[in-house]
Amino acid sequence: MKLKGKIHKFGANVNTDVIIPARYLNVSEPGELAKHCMEDIDAEFTAKVEPGDIIVATANFGCGSSREHAPLAIKACGVSCVIAQSFARIFFRNAVNIGLPLMECDEAAEENEDGDLVEVDLSTGEINNVSRQKVFKANPYPAFMMEIINAGGLIEYTSGRLSGR
Repeated sequence: MKLKGKIHKFGANVNTDVIIPARYLNVSEPGELAKHCMEDIDAEFTAKVEPGDIIVATANFGCGSSREHAPLAIKACGVSCVIAQSFARIFFRNAVNIGLPLMECDEAAEENEDGDLVEVDLSTGEINNVSRQKVFKANPYPAFMMEIINAGGLIEYTSGRLSGR
């Protein structure tokens, strides 16, 4: 699976409370969550993000509470992938469960900048910064996790398996 979009860059320790503020946790509709994605760290984020765009951050992205609202808000606002040096474990699992691809790559997290155009190949782990003509290598997903991502998440994957698709 190949993705392409412009980068929205953040630093370290981006907490689930700034990804989707707690005051919106009574909302479960993805479209409503998307309207408030990242608003406490970048009030203009939802106005700037376009379908396919990519979030890049440094260490410990998604730390904080285990709410699945956070990756759901990111995916629903059109972000196709998140690249970081590292992710909080529960955030990583929640993202896979809803079909939001994440890539860990120290160099890509450090050297890519806000507004750069990047192409990501999830099957090979290649991150190509088109703007800077630089290529970075992350570990690709194992085949079984790519199946979950390609299906759109764990529920869709499991439904497909149970129905013989």
